[in-house]
Amino acid sequence: MNNFQNTDYTDTGFLRVNVTGFDRVTPLDGATVRITDRDDTFVVDELRTDSSGMTPVVELSAPPEEYSEEAGYNKPYSEYNVTVTAKDFSEFRVKGVQILPTCNAEQTCVLTPPPTTSSDTVFIDQNTLWGMFPPKIEEDPVKPLPNDNGLVILPEPVIPAFVTVHLGTPSNTSARNVSVPFIDYIKNVACCEIYATWPEETLKANIIAIISLTLNRVYTEWYRSKGYDFTITNSTAYDQAFSPDRNIFDEISVVVDDVFTTYITQPGIAQPLFAQYCDGKRVQCAVGMHQWGSKSLGDQGYSAIQILRRYYGASTYFKEAARVEGVPQSYGGSPLSIGSSGQPVRVVQSQLNSIANNYPAIGKVAVDGIYGQATADSVRTFQRVFSLPVTGVVDFATWYQLSYIYTAVNKLAEPPAR
Repeated sequence: MNNFQNTDYTDTGFLRVNVTGFDRVTPLDGATVRITDRDDTFVVDELRTDSSGMTPVVELSAPPEEYSEEAGYNKPYSEYNVTVTAKDFSEFRVKGVQILPTCNAEQTCVLTPPPTTSSDTVFIDQNTLWGMFPPKIEEDPVKPLPNDNGLVILPEPVIPAFVTVHLGTPSNTSARNVSVPFIDYIKNVACCEIYATWPEETLKANIIAIISLTLNRVYTEWYRSKGYDFTITNSTAYDQAFSPDRNIFDEISVVVDDVFTTYITQPGIAQPLFAQYCDGKRVQCAVGMHQWGSKSLGDQGYSAIQILRRYYGASTYFKEAARVEGVPQSYGGSPLSIGSSGQPVRVVQSQLNSIANNYPAIGKVAVDGIYGQATADSVRTFQRVFSLPVTGVVDFATWYQLSYIYTAVNKLAEPPAR
């Protein structure tokens, strides 16, 4: 259809909508997806989902890319509304889906059975580089560990399966908590805090700072040691932005998949640095990274570690988390591809077959421990459905996602209390 064109927009972005049931792993085939402009004045397109719950990719008008290249007075992204209807489910609406020029946006819509005739609506917050947000409350980058009051202090940082996010300031008792898979939380925050159009090394530097800040809250039990029942808040004054169920950009998602076990620390420090940051334009911070400054450094060819050392000190270095909670099978360390064989291949084949019960487009394969063309093709389809680079090779990012989706579809895990 695509009958709406904002003449102020000269570039194009892309959107794919994924529709699932409330368990988030049952795709809804044949759901109707209607895309309208921000004011619901025009219908831009209307589509149907396939057996994987996905729409085709839609081209949408977006502002000129240069708007996201430097801080200014022009909003660098366009906004659209998405409405999803499906038989036996409540209507689901997302208002303010953000489209950046040249970037690929993924909007997941989770439908629920209709207890009433009302619809579920998600409102996406403005990106922190554009909206108005409070100044940072500065904290030391290294925290004291809590006293022995019943909390379990981890011997070393690990990647938690879930993060519990408090949707407000710490003292706001009326704000609700949401539990989010760790990797999804990092992707959400990054899409709230930076622009997917930025240089890859700038994206990497900012994402690792986001990971490090988060893991510091996890490792030090910062809020739980104070009597709260959450890991972190979405208050940008205290922590970092998080907008539940917002759209995710593939360009950011790919970087997160590659680095989500990486954090920054310094010699003699057991914990990840509490790597505070601010935009450096609308919001100032005396300590931490300036996001627009990191963009400038990325433009100049600085690597991620060079950018991070500029803001957090010359002795700052990368470290990998010792383990990832919630992954049933350990990753062997070597990618699996055509010609690989053995037990790790059998694990992949078994998991693909189980997931294919929900996502039939993936196709089932023989569980023979031999990584042949059929296995590679199923892996490619899995990667396409779950927004991973489509390589047909099982690297760590694909292994982690396979383990997570396999666990979810088999109901083997529930969000932990931590």
